[in-house]
Amino acid sequence: MLEFLGTVGANIISLPGILGLALGMMTRRLWLGGLMGAVVGVFETVIFAHWSFANVQTSDLLISVVIGLCAGTLGSVIRIKGATV
Repeated sequence: MLEFLGTVGANIISLPGILGLALGMMTRRLWLGGLMGAVVGVFETVIFAHWSFANVQTSDLLISVVIGLCAGTLGSVIRIKGATV
């Protein structure tokens, strides 16, 4: 359980969370923000696995993609709501 929570927390404060949120704030389309965040999650996992898919664990990849997807979508929502104020 602690490994799972550590992985989630690390992804939130790492590239999928921060860069996914920033890329999501660049568009007003929810699907595009989520897609960009998910792509960042895939790239982050592959980068930290030393560019080898043999070193990628499925759980790490899944968690980083979901965190990136949520962060990108949240960034798009912030962009939409911030523009109406």
